[in-house]
Amino acid sequence: MAIFLNADSKIIVQGMTGSEGMKHTTRMLASGTNVVGGVNPRKAGEQVDFPDGVQIPVFGTVKEAMDATGANVSVVFVPAKFTKAAVVEAIEAEMPLVVCITEGVAVKDTTEFFSLTKGTKTRLIGPNCPGIISPGLSNAGIIPADIAPKPGRIGLVSKSGTLTYQMMYELRDFGFSTAVGIGGDPVIGTTHIDCLQAFQDDADTDAIVMIGEIGGDAEERAAAYIQANVTKPVVGYVAGFTAPEGKTMGHAGAIVSGSSGTAAAKQEALEAAGVKVGKTPSETAALMREIMESLAG
Repeated sequence: MAIFLNADSKIIVQGMTGSEGMKHTTRMLASGTNVVGGVNPRKAGEQVDFPDGVQIPVFGTVKEAMDATGANVSVVFVPAKFTKAAVVEAIEAEMPLVVCITEGVAVKDTTEFFSLTKGTKTRLIGPNCPGIISPGLSNAGIIPADIAPKPGRIGLVSKSGTLTYQMMYELRDFGFSTAVGIGGDPVIGTTHIDCLQAFQDDADTDAIVMIGEIGGDAEERAAAYIQANVTKPVVGYVAGFTAPEGKTMGHAGAIVSGSSGTAAAKQEALEAAGVKVGKTPSETAALMREIMESLAG
C-alpha cells in the first residue's frame, strides 16, 4: 500500500548529528521508521543515542552506510551550502531514493545534482520539501506522523508542506497509501507526473489528491498527463488564487507572469482534464471525501 517508500525501507540520515537531523530522526523513529544509520565524516564510528534505548551508528560515507546496513533511502538534512556534495555522494553510491529536505539550495546546485540522476538508480525527492510518508510503514522527512497515522487508499502529491499536513489531517479517517511532498522550488527531482504515474500503477491506491501552487506550468503539464494516462479519480487544489501578478510568493518557484502560472489558469487546465478542483483545501478534502464514499458503495 505505498509508492517509493514501504515497510522494507531502510533509512540513513545525512546530517543526522546536526540539530535538525537529530530532531527529525527522533520523530521518524517514533513513527516506526527503520532508521539504520547516519552519515557524518567527522563522527564516523560513533553511536548516537535516541529515546527508548535506540542507538544508531554513524558512518563516514553513504557507501559505507549502505554496505553495512543495506540502506535504500537517504534523508538529507545538511545545510544548503553542503547539500550538493551530499546529494552527489548519495547518487554516486547508487542510493535508490534520496529525500532532500534542505531549503535554500541554489537552483544551479539543484540543476546540477538532479541532472546526475538521469540514467541512474536514484530517485530524488526535493529539495525544499517535507519528504514522504507511507502511514504505518515508513516516514522519511519531516511530515508529522500523528496527523494521519492510519494507512488508507488515497494517494497525495503536493508542492506545499503545510498543505500536505492539512490535507492528511482533513482526510485522516480515510487514510493514505503514500503522501509525497515534492517541494516548490523551480527545479525539483520527483514531479507531480512521476507521482501520478506511480499512484495510477499502485493497486492499493484508489484516488489521488494533487496540490499545486501558482507559478510555472507543472500543474498544466500534470493536467495533460492525467487526461491521457490516469483513470483513477483525481481532485486538485491550487494555492495562490489571491496572489498579485508579478510578485514572488513563498516558494522560489511561485511567481506569476501575465496569465501564465496563475491559479485560475491551472484550475482551468485541471478541470478540462476531468479533475475536480476545490477553491479551498477544505473544499478539496470534501470533494475527495465524496469520491471515497462513492467508491465504498
